[in-house]
Amino acid sequence: MATLCLAGCLMLSGCVTVPETGRTQLNLLSPAEESRLGFAAFEEMKGEIPVSEDPEVNRLVQEVGKRIAAVADLPGAEWEFVVFDSPEVNAFCLPGGKVGVYTGILGVTQNEGGMATVLGHEVAHAVARHGGERVSQAMLMQTGGQALGAALGGTEESTQAAAATIYGLGAQLGVALPHSRRQEAEADEIGLLYMARAGYNPEEAVSFWERFGDFNQQQGGGAPWFLRTHPMDADRIENLKRLLPAAAAEYRQARQRPQR
Repeated sequence: MATLCLAGCLMLSGCVTVPETGRTQLNLLSPAEESRLGFAAFEEMKGEIPVSEDPEVNRLVQEVGKRIAAVADLPGAEWEFVVFDSPEVNAFCLPGGKVGVYTGILGVTQNEGGMATVLGHEVAHAVARHGGERVSQAMLMQTGGQALGAALGGTEESTQAAAATIYGLGAQLGVALPHSRRQEAEADEIGLLYMARAGYNPEEAVSFWERFGDFNQQQGGGAPWFLRTHPMDADRIENLKRLLPAAAAEYRQARQRPQR
């Protein structure tokens, strides 16, 4: 009972609102705590993964990254954009504004608009504090597992083991994976607005994800939808198309502003 009460108190005290979307999220970490974790992890990665020395790629990432960061709502962020020399077709953003782009994704980005799509999406993860939310979710799931174990303390070991397995599978498929897909869709939405406000045509986002979908198909299509941490490519593209009118309005306003 005490464990459940603690979980309830944590949920009440850790509710915050995501910028742009207005979604209420559970985040038990302070922005400063998140940033410390992100900074430490990023420094470790820079020491382990080769950093690209390609001047043209670095120029592109720095220029696009700075434009996206300039319209992002993340007080106290220490933005840093690093290109890692790796064939992995991916990019990431750690709490506090540390963004990494793997050279493997350049074949899919193809142009400045594609890069703006990727960086807008990753910056959105930081602004929405998705990293801290995932950590908070894991903490709460651990508390739930402990509560289940305490409740079954007087039963046979086989019953406890079976219950723990069912709880773990249910938590992963019913909570963690859908939650991650929701975060990805939210980063798509916020990132689309950010790239438009930075002066990049939001229609480029649809083109990028269509290319990414083709790439995924060439790689075999990936896991079934219910085991994916990301939305299905077709669903993602349709959602972006639905969001395009609002982003297009932001893009028109951005183009009317005098360039610095």
